[in-house]
Order: sequence, then structure tokens, then C-alpha cells
Amino acid sequence: MIARIKCITDSPPQWLTKTAWGVLPFVLVLPMSASGAEQSDPEDMVITASRVGAEQDDSPQVVRILTHEQIQQQRQLTSDSSEILSNLLPSYSPPRQKMTGSGETLRGRTPLVMIDGIPQSNPIRPTGRELHTIDFAMVDHIEVLQGANATNGLGASGGVINIITRRPEPGSFTQHVEAQVTTPTSQLKSETTSYKTTYGFSGNKGPLDYVFALGYEDQGLYLDGDNKAVGVDNTQGDLMDSRSYDLLAKGAWWFNDNQRLQLSFNHYTVRGQNNYVDVPGDRTRDIATTSERGDPEGEAPYNKVSTTGLTYDDYDLAGMHLNLLAFYQDYKALFGADDSATFQDPSIAPVGTLYDQSYATTTKYGTKASLTKDDLWDDRLKLTVGFDTLFDSSEQSLHRTDRTWVPEVNYTDLSPFVQMEVTPIDSLTLTAGARYEYANLDVDGYRTVASNEGGVDVESGSPSFNETLYNAGVVWRPIEHWSLFANYSEGFEMPDVGRALRGIEEPGQSADDFDNLRPIVTDNIETGVRYDDGRLDAELSYYVSSSDFGSRLDTNDSDQFVLQRQKTKIDGIDATIGYQFTPKHHGSLSYSHMRGRYDSDGDGSLDGKLDGLNVSPDRLIARWSAQWSPEWSSMVQVNHAFDRNFDESANGWDRDFDGYTLVDAAIGHKLPVGQVNVGISNLFDERYITYYSQSALNSPDAEYMNERYFAGRGRTLTVGYSLKF
Repeated sequence: MIARIKCITDSPPQWLTKTAWGVLPFVLVLPMSASGAEQSDPEDMVITASRVGAEQDDSPQVVRILTHEQIQQQRQLTSDSSEILSNLLPSYSPPRQKMTGSGETLRGRTPLVMIDGIPQSNPIRPTGRELHTIDFAMVDHIEVLQGANATNGLGASGGVINIITRRPEPGSFTQHVEAQVTTPTSQLKSETTSYKTTYGFSGNKGPLDYVFALGYEDQGLYLDGDNKAVGVDNTQGDLMDSRSYDLLAKGAWWFNDNQRLQLSFNHYTVRGQNNYVDVPGDRTRDIATTSERGDPEGEAPYNKVSTTGLTYDDYDLAGMHLNLLAFYQDYKALFGADDSATFQDPSIAPVGTLYDQSYATTTKYGTKASLTKDDLWDDRLKLTVGFDTLFDSSEQSLHRTDRTWVPEVNYTDLSPFVQMEVTPIDSLTLTAGARYEYANLDVDGYRTVASNEGGVDVESGSPSFNETLYNAGVVWRPIEHWSLFANYSEGFEMPDVGRALRGIEEPGQSADDFDNLRPIVTDNIETGVRYDDGRLDAELSYYVSSSDFGSRLDTNDSDQFVLQRQKTKIDGIDATIGYQFTPKHHGSLSYSHMRGRYDSDGDGSLDGKLDGLNVSPDRLIARWSAQWSPEWSSMVQVNHAFDRNFDESANGWDRDFDGYTLVDAAIGHKLPVGQVNVGISNLFDERYITYYSQSALNSPDAEYMNERYFAGRGRTLTVGYSLKF
């Protein structure tokens, strides 16, 4: 199949035939080669998250396309979505390997996660579970815009991760089935074995295209490099000892050659099974937390997320492309029971005996609209105008005692924008745009929990904010194969409103004049160089991301993150190089360096180092892929995280990071019917403590710190079989 890339942005297709165009209508604006077929060049793909139909070569900022082939290779090693992203993006944090990914950042800041353009990030009460809203078996490819930007509205201070779901396979009706078994190589037992299966079908009939897929996974106990059980996180939630389900359904109808309506739905649930309790370690002696059979308090943690989108495209509305998206998401997250100091209330139970668990809910709906005209000024000017809306309602309660922890907060965001791209000469492309953000918070009055100064009354309020955000970029191609780029962009996000509200200690405080609710505006400056001659491709960029009134997370002695509003600055280098040694062998090398500073005492100087909860270590990833024959293929990758020193902990803990190196390998073999894949993760069974456990926490409570000293997963073997028919 030939993947036609520019048809949607340059001109609409003629009536879709059952050859090259038969499966294209299903995609929003994002063609992609079929699974198992030759992959399209990522640099030629239209970046839908740009909102203007940009291509990677013409982007004035670093853009990564994680192809279907790359994602499938990583899925031979792990099903953890955070780990897949981390393996492919060195500027993304090393994964926690847990259900909650708080502290996982892109370029040291929080990315906006979307599914087919629909935001998954919850702006008012983020729970750190944004990447556990879909099974990556349902994913076709992923667009990653690195660095703060406001193109898609609220929340992209670290960039945008746009997850593009499956599209129809070639043919009028195609089915696919996949099964995987994962086990530690050191211990073959039923309790340590994980199972995963996916079934789906897709096709087209006349003007109708459709996709349907179901996925199920049952994960067992993890073992570390010392053949000991990895510690379970009963509070934040764990992927170990969990079950997950995913249902994806999409249907598109072409009214004529130019008009298309698509309805999509995805429901994802992941729930712990509560079969284990943790055995605290001792970080001063480098003894990791482990697990043993037990019956934890309370209900098992879970995520339940339903996402619905309705998209309308008209590719020739008076010579323009109109794109409309309406969406709705229902999100529920339950955390595990805990007897932390935060949950104690002597009016309910003696202090130290009360177990409770938090329950966060969010419903959000909104629209995205854009209108693009790309043939102005003799085809040298492209102009896009649009208007986005977002309506979010979030709250967080203490589930077992029915107490309010974060009151119901209603958020409204209205955002018109304009973006233009001009090419005055063939070697020069200029981009510029502006987006106006109007944000309003409506906070109910409430009383904080008893552990917060005995409980204080907070008055209701309805603060509003507005900000105009600008961007400008340039791409210059002075000679063949070379291009230079530079970009300035601004990101807009709300702070973690829930954390801010539940931490109020002053009686009578009103949400109207609470300074910590002010939005965060992040400035991102980036410059770099690209080279691509078809065989060798390379990119090097330097970026600076700063905020005068930023947001920094810290931890306290109650297993809770604390929001700090302080001036912050992060700068770094991204570098990548790839080489096609032969038509069958490809190698790549990617590197990320970053450093973060913050103003610890409010005097305007950046005197403190951001810790592991806020920035990533320097990382180097090497990968080699080979197609030995039509039947045999392989992939080997080396992932190295460098040592990093942080400021001395105020509570006396050593938070310096001892780096580690992980090696993974995978082999695929096509059978007469179907294909077998074998993957080995952590090939040399490296014993290591996760980056988060080493460097992110800073509590005076030794018991809490020792409980959360988690080792990473040891060597695992994954055997999978897939079939299309």
C-alpha cells in the first residue's frame, strides 16, 4: 500500500478507491503505513498536533514521530506505556513502572497527553495517570512536540504527546489477533507470569470505514535483578498484580469526496488485584522494598476512563480545510488505602488508626475548530484560524469516610487562535501565531481535612484569568540536506488546583484571592540544526524553558506531594543521529541532557537544583534494527541513565542518582501463518533502584521513605504470536 501523506493538507482525494485510498478516510489527518507494511518516512508525515498540517522537516521545533513499527518493537518488551515512551524518547523521564506516573516529565515539565487530539491530562486535579488511559495495543503511532507550546491549549508546558489510535487495515474486512506471555527468566511460576491478548477487526464498505478492537491483560508479580519480588505500591497503585481492559471502536462515513464524519470511543480500565503487601526496605543500606502475600486495607486502586470524539472534516470548503472536533471524557481514579497523617481525624477514629483512600473524578467536554487556507500568495502563505473550548469539572474525596478533600471545581477555557506559515523564498519558512486564553475557575466553599490545622473553612470563589500567548519560528535551508531552525513559544497551564486548595491553612481564605491559583506561563526558546541525505539523518537542538511564577512539586511526611510556586528554569540539549547501513540494517543514537534550577528563597536568583521529581537524568539510547531475511528480524537497544547529583536533602536523605544501563533485545519470525516474536527486557538482569525512588522523595518520615525504595524490574522473557486474516 502507498501511504499518501500530503493529500489532506494540499488537496482532498478523489473518491477513495479500494487500493491506496481505501483505508485513508478513517484517519483524522494522519496517514500511516499499515502494520507489517513498509513504514512511511516520519519526516514526511503530517503532524496533526501542530493544528496546521505541518511536516517534521518544516517544524521550527523538535518533533518526534514514534512509528507503528517502533511501538510494536517496544511492545515485544513491555506493555507499560510510560516505559515505551521512555525507551523511545531520552528527554522523557525513566519510568516509575507503577500505575501512577507523577514525576514522569518531558524535558522536565508536564506534557499534554492526547488521544486523537482529545486531551487526557486533567488540568484541575492531575493524578499522574494520564498515560494509563489507553492500551498501547490500540495505538498506530504517536506524535511528540517537544517544548512548551499553546497550540492545543491548556497543559503543554513540557510539550504534546498525541496518541493516534488504530486505523483500518487494507482490505474490505481484516481481523487480527495477538497473544503474549511474559515471565521472569529466573522463576517460572504462575504468580510471576503475565498474559495479554488482543482481538480486532477493521474494514470498509462503500463510504463506511470502521475499526473495532478489544484488549485484556493480566499482570503477575514482578521480580528484580536479585530475583526478589518488587515492592508493591498499594497507595498510588501498581501495574504489577493488575488486570486491564480496553475497548476501541471507530467509524467514519464519507458523504462525498470531501466531507467526512467520524465517531470514536475508547474505554480503558486498569485495576489492582490486592494480592500483595509491601515489606519495607532500608535505603541507607540499599535494601529495596519487596512484596509478600497479604490482604491490603481497602479497595484496590484503579483507573476507569471513557473517551468519546466526534470529528467532521470538509477538505474543500470554498478552497479551505475545515476540521471540527467535539469530545467528552469521563475519568475516575481510586487510590489505595493508607493511614497517613493527612487522613487522620480524631473525631472519626484515634489518630494513627484511620485508613482512608482518595477518589478523584473528572468529567470534561469541549470542542476544537480550525479552518486552514493554504494557497494564498501563490501558494507561499498558509493561514489557520480556530477556536477551542474546554469545560472541566473535577473533585477529590476521601472514599471510605465520605469527606471532601478537594471540593468540586468547575473550569472553563475559551481560546481563539491564529497561526500562519509563509515561505517567501524556497529555502526559508517563517511561522508565527497567537492564542488568547480565557480561563475561569468556579470553586465551591468547603472545609479542609482535620489534619490541616484542625480543618479550616475556605470561602467559595470564581477567579478568572486571561493571557495572550505568542509563538514565532524560522526554518532556513541554506544548502541541500541541511536546515537550521529557531523557535519561541509560550505554554499555558493551571497549577495543580486540587493540591493548592487542599493545602490552604489560613481560615477564611477565599479562592478569589489565593495567589497559588494563578496560571503558569512557560517561555520556551529553542534553536537547532538538522541534516538528512536519505541515508544519514541527524538533529541537534538547545532549549531554554523558564517560568517567572512556575510550579515545583515537593513531598512531605504524609505521602503527599506539595505544590511550590517558584521561579524555575530548565535548559538542555537534545541530539539524535540515525544511519541506514544497508537497506536491511539501521542504527540510531539519541541523547538528552538537561539541568533545572529554581528560586528557593524568593530573592529572584536561581539558587536551588530541581530534584528527580521535576527533571530527568541525562540519558543515552542506542538502537539497532535488522531485517535479516523476509522471515527474520531483530532489534537491540541499550538505554543508559547517567549519574546525577542533587542538592543536599533538608531531611538528611541521599537523593543523588546512581545511574544504570539496561539492554533489551527482540527477535521476530514470520511463519507460514502468523508471526512469532520473542523479546528479552533487561537482558543482563541488572539490579537497580528506579530513578523516582532514588531522587524524587524527601520526607522526614523514615518509614515512608523506606517503603518507597523500589527496585526496577529484572530480566523478563516475552513470547508473542500475532495473526492477520
